[in-house]
Amino acid sequence: MNPNNLFNKNWLPTSRKEMESLGWDEADVILFSGDAYVDHPSFGTAVIARVIEKEGFRVAVVPQPNWRDDLRDFRKLGRPKLFFGVTAGNMDSMVNHYTAAKRLRSDDAYTPGGKAGFRPDYPSIVYTRILKKLFPDVPVLLGGIEASMRRLAHYDYWKDSVDTSILISSGADMLVYGMGENPIKEILLMLGKGVPFSELTSVQQTVILREAAPAQDKWKDITLHSYEECVNDRKAFAGNFVAFEKESNKINSARLIEPSGKMKVVVNPPFPLMTSDEADRIYDLPFTYLPHPRYGKKERIPAYDMIKFSVNIHRGCFGGCSFCAIAAHQGKHVVSRSADSVLREVRKISELPDFKGYISDLGGPSANMYRMKGENMALCEKCSRPSCIWPGICRNLNTDHSELTQLYRKVDRLPGIKKSFIGSGIRYDLLFHDSNPSAGAAERDYLSELVRNHVSGRLKVAPEHTVNSVTDLMRKPAFELFRKLKIAFEAICGKAGLRQEIVPYFISSHPGCSEQDMKKLAGEVRDMGIRPEQVQDFTPTPMTCSTVMYYTGFDPCTGKKVFVARDIPAKRKQKEHFFWYKPSRDHYKR
Repeated sequence: MNPNNLFNKNWLPTSRKEMESLGWDEADVILFSGDAYVDHPSFGTAVIARVIEKEGFRVAVVPQPNWRDDLRDFRKLGRPKLFFGVTAGNMDSMVNHYTAAKRLRSDDAYTPGGKAGFRPDYPSIVYTRILKKLFPDVPVLLGGIEASMRRLAHYDYWKDSVDTSILISSGADMLVYGMGENPIKEILLMLGKGVPFSELTSVQQTVILREAAPAQDKWKDITLHSYEECVNDRKAFAGNFVAFEKESNKINSARLIEPSGKMKVVVNPPFPLMTSDEADRIYDLPFTYLPHPRYGKKERIPAYDMIKFSVNIHRGCFGGCSFCAIAAHQGKHVVSRSADSVLREVRKISELPDFKGYISDLGGPSANMYRMKGENMALCEKCSRPSCIWPGICRNLNTDHSELTQLYRKVDRLPGIKKSFIGSGIRYDLLFHDSNPSAGAAERDYLSELVRNHVSGRLKVAPEHTVNSVTDLMRKPAFELFRKLKIAFEAICGKAGLRQEIVPYFISSHPGCSEQDMKKLAGEVRDMGIRPEQVQDFTPTPMTCSTVMYYTGFDPCTGKKVFVARDIPAKRKQKEHFFWYKPSRDHYKR
């Protein structure tokens, strides 16, 4: 297949030559990304680019621009008609670059060949500052996980300080938080009507910076503690987080206003929940499911190889884990695609040239939340709980797994599909009557279907810890439930004659976890015959409850003090308890 011919028909341009081949003299929007450009719906830049294209605008992409040289990558496509879009990529750049011990990583999965060094720390800030210097009169719109989780004052683990909103530190004109399809469409609609970018003050799911919050009567306003107060008072910082989390978890949330110096950071409420039809339309966009032809002669992109045959069947997560940013970014309420939409995408993937018949994942933030929501949404509209399933499963939550089980079977019956695997983690507390009074035959059927037909040798789950006081702070179920899952898993495997194993994930050094707790964890899993392989040392990332605990030393929701393993030697000691069976004890660099 000739990449040049393929480009003209299917691709969005990344160079001046490619723009000219399409007959363009300029683009309406130019997107700068810290990731390589992969035209797959698992890559946020590709999704936003295709949405912009669908709205009838010319969009170009500049992936991983060189910020160290004469900045030609920032100049090469010229000035866009409407605005620049900037994203750090699919991952927070600091998590991408550094381990929990703050060691520099030697690879980057979102770069050809997995090579490190092709993006700066904080690309959202670096790229924006360059663009504002080169094109001071062109608006810059921030998006992506890095910007989304820094939309307000936040603790930065790598600097060990409280930073102001990234909108201030970057100099951008506006920030879109969360999943950006609907906000970007609204912005384009308003710009298309001739509304100046500077007057887009009431677009939902955006953050703006003004000397005074624009007058409005659509939403309730909540004024948070100022950035300066948060720097000087950890209780004020924690109070801001509690207000932010409560509003993030509401269906109808307030507008948040955070004073910072002489300015006000204004966070407009999110868009209404996306419907299944709206979600389907996103995945029906003309993705090629391939890296851009510019990479044809370069090494493979590891992140693409991991997800190229995977299908995202829903977004959002109602688990509410303290250390997780998914709810604050994607939302607590699950948005599911229709079965027909999923099947259409599987058919597209099955036509890719190197597809061998295996779907690597039918999943989402949690694998088994498909089609789950409140039975009575009127009750959900009054709720601000961070989790629908902790400390107990909400009675209003529909946890029926029937549609998900049917979807798995429909996918496996498609021509050309040998097997679909589930690579995303499952919430096993939804499956057992002990933790979920609504669990019954449908959940037993789901677990049997999962274990018999969709496990690639190993089922990965995340109990995270064995000590109840720690799992409570994590907002995770007690470890006893994992024991029940392991027994059920092994019984199903034994009956089916399968040689498979269950692989638990754990976290060390989470707030509330002492070295004694780690000793208990290690002893418990050793007694169960488990040698942990998947161990993550806790990394404080912006705008999560666990990070607030790490920084303040107390639970922001209760005010109770929490032990924190803060220094690197203490964190190293905790992690080393996992690897009693290995000759070398220096595992902290992992």
